[in-house]
Amino acid sequence: MKRNHTALLKYFICIIILLMLVPLFLQWSSPDVYQSNFGRNNKKELNSLAAVAPVNPDVIGVDNQRINYSKYPKRDWHDNDRIQADAKREGPGEQGKPYILSAEEKKREHSDFAKYGFNIHISDVISIDRAVPDIRDPRCKTLQYFSKLPNASIVIPFHNEGLSILKRTVHSIFNKSPPELVHEILLVDDYSDHDECKQPLEDYMVQFDKVRIIRATKREGLIRTRLLGANMATGQVLIFLDSHIECNVNWLPPLLQRIAINHRCIACPMIDVIGNTDFHYETQAGDAMRGAFDWELYYKRIPITDEERRRRNHPSDPFLSPIMAGGLFAVDRLYFIEIGGYDAGLEIWGGEQYDLSFKVWMCGGIMEDVPCSRVGHIYRKFSPYSFPGGPGSTNKNLMRVVEVWMDEYKEYFYKRRPHLKGQDFGDITDQIELKKTLNCKSFKWYLTEVAPDILKYYPPVEPAPYAWGQIKNGDGDSCLDAVGGNEGVRVKLQPCRPNSEKTINDQYFEMTWHVDLRPGRRKTCLDVSGSSPGTPITFYPCHGQKGNQHWVYFQETGQLYHPISGKCMDSDSSNQVYMSVCNKQQTTQHWKFHQYNTTMLKDTQRNYHIS
Repeated sequence: MKRNHTALLKYFICIIILLMLVPLFLQWSSPDVYQSNFGRNNKKELNSLAAVAPVNPDVIGVDNQRINYSKYPKRDWHDNDRIQADAKREGPGEQGKPYILSAEEKKREHSDFAKYGFNIHISDVISIDRAVPDIRDPRCKTLQYFSKLPNASIVIPFHNEGLSILKRTVHSIFNKSPPELVHEILLVDDYSDHDECKQPLEDYMVQFDKVRIIRATKREGLIRTRLLGANMATGQVLIFLDSHIECNVNWLPPLLQRIAINHRCIACPMIDVIGNTDFHYETQAGDAMRGAFDWELYYKRIPITDEERRRRNHPSDPFLSPIMAGGLFAVDRLYFIEIGGYDAGLEIWGGEQYDLSFKVWMCGGIMEDVPCSRVGHIYRKFSPYSFPGGPGSTNKNLMRVVEVWMDEYKEYFYKRRPHLKGQDFGDITDQIELKKTLNCKSFKWYLTEVAPDILKYYPPVEPAPYAWGQIKNGDGDSCLDAVGGNEGVRVKLQPCRPNSEKTINDQYFEMTWHVDLRPGRRKTCLDVSGSSPGTPITFYPCHGQKGNQHWVYFQETGQLYHPISGKCMDSDSSNQVYMSVCNKQQTTQHWKFHQYNTTMLKDTQRNYHIS
């Protein structure tokens, strides 16, 4: 009898072990196991995900059983208690106000900037729970979203980030997000060597059950670090954020709502500016604008089209955007797998936003910016880090993008970057095969149907300039000089030099079809940011949107008129160049281009009259 009991006990133990192993076997054999290939070199498995794990548009979720969220009633997701408490907060930097340095703090400002590209001392002084201003459209405060939404894995890559900055990033997510929607926060360390990013960070984050720190075993770069986080994530939606951000009021539900409605939508928050010198909080110039690119693949922002404005019911509604800014976006995790994530051949940093944007639009998805979701971001004054592989990896990435996605239009890229023609960009066979698997459309279709406005603002073939060459001042032998033409530099007068018609010369300027003034073929333009007499003229990145960079040249009087300030370019005996009240009798306001197109210049003068 005792033997029978022993045999029966063994039998039950075997049954229990078998029951425990069956779910593990099913999990291993399910399509989700392929997520573990993110960031590895096994490109064939990565690129075949669409065939292995097809996504049904009617379902959603980590178990591939999608939920029809529209059946749930809507609710207000705002945390009104938190909003009221934040409104009462006072102190340094609170309500997004600029931090004013004392005389003693100003002495150390340079050293406080050197390590991170922003003033880390200010970050250490202001609260990690500080309140930022709610600058959303008022309608956003009244909008409701599905009462059930997918949860999010928030992936934050970092390398040698300031500890107080990382703390504030994490605190702002928890403070401004409904707890049930935050599945986890993954801090993914790209092999930092600063001590504060090691044990002090571990000791601090242990208080948060939903925070995990993932460490790369070598320097991977931004792209692979993101993929490392995506690989470890288990939430229904992936949200990629930078490590130096602050989330604004109710930022999360509007993003998740767009994905709940359409799982093939990549949703991007509006990216606000946190000042690197004083941590003030404000919108970007122009605020809601569509992402775009020029033909060197520099990221640009252009106005929302009239067609898109008519399609929307209100300015607070999401709008379609051809290109994402890159660092901050939300995407359904299974959809990210379905489209192969990032091109596995992209290295370190650069070009990934174009790869993903083209892929999403050309292969059946959409991309939206969501005005009711706002996240503040610190734009560093300079990059304090070195990148493994150097700038060559970025060039290689851009070549992969144009070779995979841009079809015959890639020639316009190489025309502007001829030194890259013929250089090695690696094997793109798998990416071309993925395009076929996903039944992607052509780049011509993309430009025609998604981004016709890019052709308007950045045509592949640039129209001829309206005027070009040296710009002489008055009756003397002084010429406008770019003095390098770097951002923030003031334009000056210098003695005219010979051979100045070479486009790389500091005395060669073009008045382009954008009616801006550029030194040679550089990417900076003459910019005037004030309207008072004596306002200096400095260089600022060209945006092609007129405004502070709009100039009108009156050939008859030689005056260079700046419509937005209502002033004219002037100079003095100390070779300074600045804005003055227009006076055609003043010889210091007389400028002469070496060459110009009279017909085109007359067209630019319409509706403008000066004295």
